[in-house]
Amino acid sequence: MIVEFALALPLNLTVLYILIYKLKFWRANRIFLLNLALADTLLLICLPVKAYLFQRGERHSENEVVCKAMLFMLFLNRGASIIFLTVISINRYFNVVHPRKKNFLKILKRSPYISVIIWLLLLPLTIPTMLKTFECCNSHGRDKNDFTDTLREIVFFTQILIPFVILVFCTVQVVHRLKRKTVGDRTKLRRAMLLVTSVVLVFSICFLPCAISRMVLLIARVQEWADAEDIAVQTKPKPKSQRVS
Repeated sequence: MIVEFALALPLNLTVLYILIYKLKFWRANRIFLLNLALADTLLLICLPVKAYLFQRGERHSENEVVCKAMLFMLFLNRGASIIFLTVISINRYFNVVHPRKKNFLKILKRSPYISVIIWLLLLPLTIPTMLKTFECCNSHGRDKNDFTDTLREIVFFTQILIPFVILVFCTVQVVHRLKRKTVGDRTKLRRAMLLVTSVVLVFSICFLPCAISRMVLLIARVQEWADAEDIAVQTKPKPKSQRVS
């Protein structure tokens, strides 16, 4: 975590600097990329604290304020990274596959307003992390009547699985459209296809392992497989932040 923080922070700050000061034209995609880089940078703030806790043999802080603040930052900025990455793919999809649908493209051009709305909508979804201390990997299933834990799990899975389906759909459509192009530099078209495909690959590596292992953990807990649950708790990976750089 210390190495990840040391490498990722200057890279993300460099991306923010380039997006803000070096690029002259503020297009929709660029504004969404700026918000993605901002969410990723804020997510990195949690890493030194987590590294310090792990060195002390603790999975989370005993201080309730610190614990909830860390979870708030994690849920908020991870959600922002996922949503802005999805919006970027949707924007690219309409620009490439449906360039004549001007009404929807006009909506996407209002990217500053869309960005603000996304951040505001994420706040209510992050509130469950502030209602009750969240024991890592040990919340849902301990109290089957706990509405807060159930809501948190629903938000967690929908926040990852639905955007993943949208990303795959947009990527397949864009790649199919680019393959059908008969005009243009073939090398540039291949690079464009590689770029849109890499977005799905990065998303899969960063978020799907956590979702899959979380699902396995919940199944083991509901079925009361004690040994399997102990293994799942130890092997459950942490969701990683996007590296827009």
